[in-house]
Amino acid sequence: MIGEDPTPSSAFGVEAIAMTMRFGAFTALDNVELKVRPGSFHALLGENGAGKSTLVKCIMGYYRPTEGDVLIAERERAISNPRDAHALGLGMVYQHFTLVPAMTVAENLVLARDDVPAVVNWAKEKQALEAFLSHMPFRVPLDAKVSDISAGERQKCEILKQLYLKRRFLILDEPTSVLTPGEADEVLGMLRKMVEAGELTILMITHKFREVMAFADEVTVLRRGKLAGRGKVSELTPDDMARMMIGAEQLTVQPARTGETGTIRLEVDRLVARDDAGGLAVHDLSLTVRAGEIVGIAGVSGNGQRQLVEVLAGQREAESGTIRVSGEAYSANREEMRRHKMSLLPEEPLKNACVGGMSVADNIALREFDRAPFARGGWWLNRSAFRQDATAKIDRYKIKTRTPDTPIAALSGGNVQRAVLARELGHDVEVLIAANPCFGLDFAAVAQIHAEIMAARNRGAAVLLVSEDLDELLELSDRLVVMFHGQLTYETRAGEADLTEIGRHMAGH
Repeated sequence: MIGEDPTPSSAFGVEAIAMTMRFGAFTALDNVELKVRPGSFHALLGENGAGKSTLVKCIMGYYRPTEGDVLIAERERAISNPRDAHALGLGMVYQHFTLVPAMTVAENLVLARDDVPAVVNWAKEKQALEAFLSHMPFRVPLDAKVSDISAGERQKCEILKQLYLKRRFLILDEPTSVLTPGEADEVLGMLRKMVEAGELTILMITHKFREVMAFADEVTVLRRGKLAGRGKVSELTPDDMARMMIGAEQLTVQPARTGETGTIRLEVDRLVARDDAGGLAVHDLSLTVRAGEIVGIAGVSGNGQRQLVEVLAGQREAESGTIRVSGEAYSANREEMRRHKMSLLPEEPLKNACVGGMSVADNIALREFDRAPFARGGWWLNRSAFRQDATAKIDRYKIKTRTPDTPIAALSGGNVQRAVLARELGHDVEVLIAANPCFGLDFAAVAQIHAEIMAARNRGAAVLLVSEDLDELLELSDRLVVMFHGQLTYETRAGEADLTEIGRHMAGH
């Protein structure tokens, strides 16, 4: 029985042996091996659908593998559910926070235990928590409500919760996706020290090579459910790891930055917009984007970026302020978008830019379906023109689909975004709004989207790029601004950007 073993007090190793997981006819994991040594910091890499999440869910007991075994501290264990994993000292910190926002930090920690008394002596519990925190590498404000602390503090709290529950093998799932660069380095650096002290073993799922190179000892790479490679980080380069992840697939080469900036194409003046709950999301925001320029907006998620993009896309009414495109007042209707040659690459394209039940061909034609050659007289649809146009764009934009008539919802995320690219960039573009256009996509799709955005800029388009991926912004932007609490708080040329300064403004300092 698992309960017979005391919870471990120091770092231990975990192995997955010949791990296979089938869902019907689909094989998510095929004979995968993973060995995480005790007291090591191990990175798990792979593109979307590579099997990373399935593997850790098998280790944590969320799935029962079709075949294979899990060894904890070199002993084979049957982990039937997450409670079994927790009892053995395994914990997981998820990409999205699991804390209860309305409760204090102390309440979140204490109430996560299995042995919470019916009546909690909070004075005694807080005294015990203070003693616990005195041995931890970082602190959190125990009496603060979770809703009132920063994203970095919340992530620290998630990690401290696992340590407080005496878990000494931590699986981190994209742990820095909601953190500023400074917060990410601080949190991972502190965990690294605990690993070096023999107090923790860490398995981190990430897509950020910079973090792998800075903090990990070893790496395992999955591709399409199989082991693609592994090794010591000190003996590998980011290029080595990328090649393991993508295999033989060729990446689109990004064009060089060319041309000069021109006149102002997009101008936002003192814009005010509210969120769905009526709170102020965009506050007195002004910015300009010129022809032949990419302006990147950096910021931690939830600082008004989504509402700004929705106003520009015509999906949200502004409370006040003005928007001008090429000097003309702009109210984001379809005719104005056509006249000003404005294109949109939204976040979550299947939800925000497509009709899932309609075919790939119909979705590609959505922008121009009521114009020649797709329609006669504005209403008689020419289906063969839809299919002919879609076939050409499917080929050019490398959209993997069985036929042009396949429902777009059946495509992978990367191929949905490629279809939106084909529709939005398959014609002259003068203004492009792109919001987290590569979120969750594989290397090949990211390379293609980056290349298309740069090509649009080089052809003279004014590009506003909103992204939570600072590396993406630094790679593509000519000018970078930081958005915090609905306002632009900092601006710099991308080539002169100081990561520490950007991170400080992203955190509101």
